[in-house]
Amino acid sequence: MKTAAASNCKIDKPLCNCGVVGIYNHPEAAVQVYYALHALQHRGQESAGIVASRPSQKHPGERSFAIHKGHGLVLEVFQDSSILSDQLQGNHAIGHNRYSTTGSTVKRANIQPFFINSPTVGHLGLAHNGNLTNAATLRKLLSEEGSIFQTTTDSEIILHLIARSREDNIIDRIRDALRIVRGAYALTLLTDHGLVAARDPHGFRPLSIGKIGDGYIVASETCAFDILQAEYIRDIGHNEIVVIDDETLQTGVIKSLQIDDVRPEARHCIFEYVYFSRPDSKIFGHSVDKVRRKLGKRLAEEAGIKGKTEDEKVVVMGVPDSSNTATLGYSHVNRELNAPNTRHEIGLIRSHYVGRTFISPGQKNREIKVRTKFNAVKGVLKDQKVVVVDDSIVRGTTSKALVNMLRNAGPKELHLRISSPPITHPCLYGMDFPSKEELIANQYDLNIEAIREELGVDTLTYLSVEGLTESAPQEEGINYCTACFTGNYPVQIEEGTKKLEFEEVE
Repeated sequence: MKTAAASNCKIDKPLCNCGVVGIYNHPEAAVQVYYALHALQHRGQESAGIVASRPSQKHPGERSFAIHKGHGLVLEVFQDSSILSDQLQGNHAIGHNRYSTTGSTVKRANIQPFFINSPTVGHLGLAHNGNLTNAATLRKLLSEEGSIFQTTTDSEIILHLIARSREDNIIDRIRDALRIVRGAYALTLLTDHGLVAARDPHGFRPLSIGKIGDGYIVASETCAFDILQAEYIRDIGHNEIVVIDDETLQTGVIKSLQIDDVRPEARHCIFEYVYFSRPDSKIFGHSVDKVRRKLGKRLAEEAGIKGKTEDEKVVVMGVPDSSNTATLGYSHVNRELNAPNTRHEIGLIRSHYVGRTFISPGQKNREIKVRTKFNAVKGVLKDQKVVVVDDSIVRGTTSKALVNMLRNAGPKELHLRISSPPITHPCLYGMDFPSKEELIANQYDLNIEAIREELGVDTLTYLSVEGLTESAPQEEGINYCTACFTGNYPVQIEEGTKKLEFEEVE
């Protein structure tokens, strides 16, 4: 779900814009969605919302819908427990959390899920993770034909297309709309008759189905299942729409439709494995933890560190928390291939109490922020040959501040290993990256030696593109999107996609 002015968000790690969840047939559906959104909090920390539905007390055979959403973490948005227990009663619900690309200036109207009630589609709630690459053109055409937009997001376009479709039923209307949009989307939709979920024809973003009690759950990652003790069933396939309704409850059969008649090759986002998804999740049908360990192992094969003698100690440490798993893989293989006295150590302690809106006054803004988030364990690092494993470098400002901190701990040598290739292009399929010009790899024209000097480490090596793709799960008909590393965008990018032509206002 994309908004304007992404380049204004001064991030030093890419951000995943959204997490989505849906639950069908649970007596406390909204409460369960609330906990699932907690598990998906890493996918969006700027806002959250839930739409719930229950049988109408006034009109038998119909359903009543309620919605609550707001700025902040899930815990903040739903801090009044009566919202879940009283306002959002029902046995069906969908939820959404998001990162905005304009921080605190995001319009409240842009917070999802979106909800409409119209004569043509009835009640409809929508939660979207991804980015439509033909959004500017579609919005212009719809506006010229009379559509009035309430938000500045591409997600609303899907609602307008569903409402304008001439198909007879809501499922065909949804399919009709999804055949028009292009780009990346993982969707949960709540209708009068069921829960609908879909992934775009290339399947950029993950989405899985699970069983919870007598009902079903759909979520961006399976860590949302674990918190609810739900059972993983399968991934929703690329180019697939699934429908879960009362007939599903009776037969146990989840209805499945294809969006495009000809199913293209999947292009799963490989950066989900590198950084975004939680290591305890299963995405695209595979364990994130196992893939990250493979990335670390391959990195050690390509760029291991030897001791000058067999007894010289090599300390391998990760940058918590996203690099922890790759660090384990790296240290294991480096011990086997390069230095028998390789030790995996905890060289950085991370504070989990730094608020996302933390303001650091003074000129050394970045350094202060790093020191509030991390602290070096000097007793582990002093006089040691140290290898730091991190998952990625974006602008490089945080990496440089982190290196300065580690240098102050007195290591004998400091080597940096990155478990992904240099990031050279922004993602246009649902993640928030800096502009191409802001990426450190482009600022130094992919001159790794110049980047090494800028960061202040003794050696710097990135994982190769081949090492990355070969470490990811290999399946027939499944390929990966590596656009942020290679510039090869699988879906045509419309001009104006990175910064939409419609501006966001307060």
